[in-house]
Amino acid sequence: MEKFEKSLEQWREMLDPAQYQVCRLKGTERPFTGKYNGETRPGVYRCICCDLPLFDAATKFDAGCGWPSFSAPIDDAAMIEIRDTSHGMIRTEVTCARCDAHLGHVFPDGPAPTGLRYCINSVCLNFEPAQARHD
Repeated sequence: MEKFEKSLEQWREMLDPAQYQVCRLKGTERPFTGKYNGETRPGVYRCICCDLPLFDAATKFDAGCGWPSFSAPIDDAAMIEIRDTSHGMIRTEVTCARCDAHLGHVFPDGPAPTGLRYCINSVCLNFEPAQARHD
């Protein structure tokens, strides 16, 4: 996958302050505040930084954790997993494979068939609703 690279200054100019804080500085949004936490329409969630398709809405579920949760990415190659030992915990960070944006974390407590819960910050995503068919 070809990398999508920018300097931190370019990212700061492109993103709003919350997006920059989370995507580029590995911050997090407060639980239950993200605009996609309650989103239930069909569609695709894309990286806010580079537009890479990350998750199909069909894999989204309510984990009750306060962040949008998905059981699987559209393509495993879209994510990079990184061991995260910050905040006194051992977790697995997920970043966008194209632009290295911090997205959130993945946990082994999700539903079947994957058993995974990708806990993703809404500010890292752009939701593209499925288009209604007009046959």
